[in-house]
Amino acid sequence: MDKRALRKELLAQRQAIAPDLWQTQSNQLCAQLRSSPLLTQAQTVLAYFSIRQEPDLRGLFAVEKVWGFPRCVGKTLHWHIWSPQASLPLQPRAYGILEPHPDSPMLTPELVDLLLVPAIACDQRGYRLGYGGGFYDRLLASPLWAEKPTIGIVFDQAYLPVLPEDAWDRPLTAVCTENGLFHSMPPQNNSYSQLDSRLQ
Repeated sequence: MDKRALRKELLAQRQAIAPDLWQTQSNQLCAQLRSSPLLTQAQTVLAYFSIRQEPDLRGLFAVEKVWGFPRCVGKTLHWHIWSPQASLPLQPRAYGILEPHPDSPMLTPELVDLLLVPAIACDQRGYRLGYGGGFYDRLLASPLWAEKPTIGIVFDQAYLPVLPEDAWDRPLTAVCTENGLFHSMPPQNNSYSQLDSRLQ
């Protein structure tokens, strides 16, 4: 199955989850993250506000960290500090995604310890299936971000043995579901020779 068909099928499955179960699984996933050394040892963590029944990470945002959230500018993500006590309001943007106010303090890569990465699905090697916009592919391809620890966030039904991959796909450090945090198995072939040209 190609990425487009798989994306459509998995989105439909996720959006069919009953609201009560969605919240329960989201809370369980947050509990798994809270007990992970990748999170407990991090000081500055990049996260996201969920849409389309992505796992809800709001249960984490009271944890004492510096939390960063993305704002889309053209084809790139700009990262801003936000907390529930922030004076500047979040702003709804395309597709109902909440974003930090443009005047919120910005985060640069050298300040970041961990990225929590949204996905439609992830596989056991750490490869993710995104929405097709390439925002995180471009981000993780940058030398400034490439060595940062990354955790893909999906429900267990979207944690698959193998996903189709392209030459520019980069595996994440780990994947977290409501059932645990799983470090990625090394891929058989890390050939990224086409990465830069395909993502421009």
